[in-house]
Amino acid sequence: MKQKLSLKARALRYLSSREHSRIELARKLSVYVQEEDDLETVLNWLESSGFLSAERFSESLINRRAARFGNYRILAELQNHQLGEAEMILAREQLKATELKRAIDVLHKKFPYPPGDSVERMKRSRFLQQRGFSAQVIQVAVKTSSQDDGAE
Repeated sequence: MKQKLSLKARALRYLSSREHSRIELARKLSVYVQEEDDLETVLNWLESSGFLSAERFSESLINRRAARFGNYRILAELQNHQLGEAEMILAREQLKATELKRAIDVLHKKFPYPPGDSVERMKRSRFLQQRGFSAQVIQVAVKTSSQDDGAE
C-alpha cells in the first residue's frame, strides 16, 4: 500500500523538479487538499523557508524561454503567473538587453539561407512577430540577417 504524501511533501517534490510560481504550485496542490490541510499555510511556509521564490521562478522561466521567444511572449507568460511588480520590472530589464541578439539567433536557426525577396522578408517578420519580438527588433533583425547573409 502506498503512503499518502502530505501537501508539503508534494510541494517539495514539485519544486525539486523545477521552479514554480506560487499560483502554479497552488493550482497543482489544490487537487490534493484534505479537510485538515491549509494550502495557504503550506505556501507561506515554503516562501519563508526559501523553497518557493518568485525571483528564482522568473529567472528560470526566462532562461527556459529566452532562446526561442521574444520579450512580449515571455512577459505575458510571467504575468499569467501573477508575479509582483518588482519581479516584472527586473524581468523586463533583463530581457530588453538581449532581445535583438535573440531575435537574430532565432531567425538564423529557422532560416539559415538569405531572403530572396520582400515576400521572404515578410515571412521572417511574421515568424518573429508570432514568437513575441517587438516591431523595432524585428525590423532590425530582418535587415541585419539580409545584410549578413548577402555578404557571405
